[in-house]
Amino acid sequence: MEAKRRGRGVLCCGLALSSLQFVLARIGVGVGEAGATPPSTSIVSDCFPAERRLMALSIFALGAPIGAWLGADTAGAVAQAYGWRAAFFALGVPGVLVGALVFLTIREPRRGRLDAVAAVGKASFSESLAFLWRQRAAFHVIMGSGVCSLWGWGLVWFTPTFLLRTYGLNVAQAGSLMGHIHLVGGVAATVVAAWLMSRPFMLDPRRSLWTLGWVTGCATVFSIIAYWTHSLWLARAMLWAYVPAIYFFIGPCMALVLNLAPSHMRSTFTAWSVLVGNVFNLIVAVQGVGILSDWFGGAHGADAASLRWALLVLAPTGFWATWHFFLGARTVVPEMKRAVGYGSA
Repeated sequence: MEAKRRGRGVLCCGLALSSLQFVLARIGVGVGEAGATPPSTSIVSDCFPAERRLMALSIFALGAPIGAWLGADTAGAVAQAYGWRAAFFALGVPGVLVGALVFLTIREPRRGRLDAVAAVGKASFSESLAFLWRQRAAFHVIMGSGVCSLWGWGLVWFTPTFLLRTYGLNVAQAGSLMGHIHLVGGVAATVVAAWLMSRPFMLDPRRSLWTLGWVTGCATVFSIIAYWTHSLWLARAMLWAYVPAIYFFIGPCMALVLNLAPSHMRSTFTAWSVLVGNVFNLIVAVQGVGILSDWFGGAHGADAASLRWALLVLAPTGFWATWHFFLGARTVVPEMKRAVGYGSA
């Protein structure tokens, strides 16, 4: 149902005749997106035991790079050829159809059926929030994931505009460049994450968080170079080096959050993770880069140089995410045991 709602919202964006209508349609897209992730990840967690959830949710996360490719490459080409409204139609119709298919074919499994302790009923919002606050590793995973969204997706939103202003690419060329990185690099990073998280030596969740920290930290260095250089060749190489990393963390972070929650609190934990990520990604990053770009532009207005400096301010925030991942590794083992035993008495 949420997929269909999101698809209808995208279609309405293409039909909007005023800025108010467009904003309302975009809110509809957001409602569909926000309502889909928590129950989807909870359902996946009920289909796989704890030790396989990192692999399963990494595969689940393949939807992100494939969707980003469709949004950047396909929508860019459609917008260049037929206008921006046609791009919304091209992306909205499949969403409605897929939503209908999921509604008709997918059945929800019994909650907590693969957990060591059976679900104890529905938890209240206050109970879930209090338990989340006690789970410091969950807090750090949610914050690390959210800051990764701030860093990676905040940069990616403005990268096509950066390529247009700095190197003179057109919409189709910038969309094709980013689309191929999203598809090839994003899928590769997601598959590598799924394979890596399924290895026996990764059963220790601390190693998962250490890996996330090192990958994010290294990719942050590449992102700084991507917007610092004036060479299109080097910028393209650095984009290929860092953009895939914004997909690497998605599946493992979702699984870690779920494994740190009792089965009857998983949707609430995931909802908080999505909320934090969306606030950082869609509000703080977008507004922050826009304000900084205008400020650096001064009286002359925003241009290629001002956008470059705004992105260079945002790029180092990846180190902030790295810090959260390393802190989360300190307490993740005992807190996973506490989540498994919660309500068993």
